[in-house]
Amino acid sequence: MRVFLTSIGLAAGLAAATAPAAAAGAQPATAAAAPPRLVVAISVDQFSANLFEEWRPRFTAGLKRLSGGIVYPSGYQSHAATETCPGHSTMLTGRHPNKTGIVANSLRDETSGKTVYCLADSDVQLAHDKTAPGVSPKKLRVDTLGEWLKAASPQSRVVAVSGKDRGAINMAGHNPDGVFWLFPGYGFTTYVRPGEDGAKALAPLAALTTSLKGNWLKPPRWTYAHADCRAAAGTWTVAGQPFRSDLPPAGYGTSDKPADLWRNVMASPTDDRMTEAAAERLIDHYRLGRGPATDLLAISFSGTDYVGHAYGTRGPEMCEQLHSLDAGIGALLAKLDKLAIPYLVMLTADHGGSDLVERLAAEGYPAGRVDGDAIVQRMNAAVMAETGATVAPFAGSLDELALVPAIAAADRPRMLAAAKRALAGEPDVAAAFTLDEILATPVPRGKAPDELSLQERFAESAYRGRSGDLLVAARPYTAPLPRPGSYIAGHGSVWNYDRRVPILFWWKGAPAQTRFLPVETVDIAPTLAAILGLTPPGDVDGRCLALGAIGATACPVAAAASR
Repeated sequence: MRVFLTSIGLAAGLAAATAPAAAAGAQPATAAAAPPRLVVAISVDQFSANLFEEWRPRFTAGLKRLSGGIVYPSGYQSHAATETCPGHSTMLTGRHPNKTGIVANSLRDETSGKTVYCLADSDVQLAHDKTAPGVSPKKLRVDTLGEWLKAASPQSRVVAVSGKDRGAINMAGHNPDGVFWLFPGYGFTTYVRPGEDGAKALAPLAALTTSLKGNWLKPPRWTYAHADCRAAAGTWTVAGQPFRSDLPPAGYGTSDKPADLWRNVMASPTDDRMTEAAAERLIDHYRLGRGPATDLLAISFSGTDYVGHAYGTRGPEMCEQLHSLDAGIGALLAKLDKLAIPYLVMLTADHGGSDLVERLAAEGYPAGRVDGDAIVQRMNAAVMAETGATVAPFAGSLDELALVPAIAAADRPRMLAAAKRALAGEPDVAAAFTLDEILATPVPRGKAPDELSLQERFAESAYRGRSGDLLVAARPYTAPLPRPGSYIAGHGSVWNYDRRVPILFWWKGAPAQTRFLPVETVDIAPTLAAILGLTPPGDVDGRCLALGAIGATACPVAAAASR
């Protein structure tokens, strides 16, 4: 593992914060903030930059405080695959998905070619249920900030918690002290390897899980708590069916079926309230920030994503969710304040998002639904007619297609060429690239993320053996036709509304600055590494952001000047 201290020992590196800034060559001479004893890295799932900008004046609690630090409103998950698993893989690794190997929520297995979950691992078990599918960081191909920290300072503790396994595991890395996530119907779980004690692994949050059992057993209630949210209610026609955006949502809390109960709980503010409570318990259990070395706590709040998918981002449902999230982060910061230690908070998102395309269309945007399955069927028919293939050559969804095994290797180039010609005639398709084209595409280091071409965005997301054979971008402001039980709004496109996210840094005494030029989520890990006196591995894609006089070192002159 290539990670080094910038001076002898982490404690010595942190002490360097008191050295004159001129010695680092990047900062003006200002009084240094105390080195953090605890770094808290927060992800808010589907917290787009447009949501942050709309809500920034309305926050009154935790998000208001964090908005008073150093704010990059134009941060970017700069790759094409704007989904939860790849987005979380960039934050604390400093690498794009083409290096992390986490190219999508579902990816191809390199041996079988079958589609598998991004964190699937049959060699581990869930601590609470040995029959549930195992998940672990095995598919994450790179190390994380927590791993760099523990390599330099073995006494440092690294802990992560989330509403989703892919939020916690990707941020925690391969050797955390604890990693936990919500398992609907149960509570907080983790993974264990053969021979490990599941009850012991669950112990840090066992009491909380017990106290939460009632959440899964009876229909939940969700009503208005803030008067300003009522004004966002309305009725829309989604895919030909009426959709009432209101509280409680239509059908919410009306079913006793376990799957419906759990879905209702997760797609509401209750999700993040449980995660925040877990974070407080973990701070106490591991005595984070009060040990002999700096600790790292990663938290991924998933509620905004569940609410956004189920109800869109501009209705009363999201209004109440963001008020609750703001209050929950405020409670977390109050907990940290009581520790009486210096701490630093970073907050960002795994991807952005927009809203119901029907609401966007009402505001004048060229937004609408796309029948991706019909496009794939037409494309397959055209390829078969042109090439004489006797079976449909491509399988998968519109955004990522794979040639079926029945297609001989020698026939694949002409199948791909025919597919690209067929897709070029589809008005709802903006671009299509073969995997080989994408893998041959260089991404200029340092190019502004908002100026990357579509091909370069895909290049940051592609990984041979895990990516599909044909990568497709639908035109902007479109969304798939909803199926029964599926999401009505979402994300995942190559367009900036799905790529752009806020990146916030706050500590006591942090300057209140809004920096408008674009940065990337891969910049977060090298920035935090510099504060902790660590030099990240040489293959990181991100660059250190010059935050000011805090922690061990300033950024190198070239990196600081570029930001």
